[in-house]
Amino acid sequence: MDLSIVIPLLNEHESLPILVGRLHHVIGSMGIRYEVILVDDGSTDGSWSVIRSLTEADTRVKGIRFGRNYGKSPALNEGFKAAAGAVVITMDADLQDDPDEVPELYRMIREDGFDLVSGWKKKRYDPLSKTLPTKLFNWTTRRVSGVMLHDFNCGLKAYRGEVVKSIEVFGEMHRYIPFIAKKEGFRKIGEKVVKHHPRKYGSTKFGFDRFINGFLDLLTITFVFRFGRKPMHFFGAVGTFMFVVGFLSTAWVVGEKLWHVYVMHGSAPRVADQGLFFVALTAMVIGVQLFTMGFVAELVSRSASDRNHYRVQERIAC
Repeated sequence: MDLSIVIPLLNEHESLPILVGRLHHVIGSMGIRYEVILVDDGSTDGSWSVIRSLTEADTRVKGIRFGRNYGKSPALNEGFKAAAGAVVITMDADLQDDPDEVPELYRMIREDGFDLVSGWKKKRYDPLSKTLPTKLFNWTTRRVSGVMLHDFNCGLKAYRGEVVKSIEVFGEMHRYIPFIAKKEGFRKIGEKVVKHHPRKYGSTKFGFDRFINGFLDLLTITFVFRFGRKPMHFFGAVGTFMFVVGFLSTAWVVGEKLWHVYVMHGSAPRVADQGLFFVALTAMVIGVQLFTMGFVAELVSRSASDRNHYRVQERIAC
């Protein structure tokens, strides 16, 4: 199989026949073997009936149906599992992504050698309430991830087949797939300006909570990739620092008390009357808790089924 098109969707029954028809027209002229995988993320508008009819009309169209709405990331993850193409292209089902972009995206992967090519909707047909937060989100993601893309959230992306088989997309991590791919060693990441069309059917699934959740997911994925296999390096370091600060502060308070009593032969305020003592005690307790949390996290990490799972790119005489 040369190409797999993975399309996650939710309540897009009106646009599906048009989209699939255009894909057949565009990809059919490329002279390659392909498949179109439609992943229904719990639609309630009859989208599955449309998918069923499309699969019956053409065996190159395949369908996956979720029992309820799980989100775009799980839909993409299931589509990636089912994809058999050497190149995998994802796109949205709302007709805002243009199927005419597929041949050039396919060429960039096969001929230019990119691991991943992300679309850039340079000219968008979205309301200002969506475009402004998107710019802020993309700016922040570029700074944190080190992946210099203009549009992380663009659904139109192309991948080498090995990329989608080597990554796991969960939660709301679909917008960070380029970051995930980079962390897995796929560093040749490109970008292509793509056409963006106004929505014709259905309603947008956009909500402001996506950006709040997006920033939280960015923090999560950064932490997981850096400390996921060695959590003690984070919790142990912070816990040790907190404990040492607390211990030294306590020693200072007690030492000051002893100095006044036994050296200066004067009176000094009680240790328990000083605010620094309680700050020090709190720091020590938190430090011990964080250190213990690091041990527990290490035990959980060592019990994980993929604790020794690594992506081996090549072997010689093994």
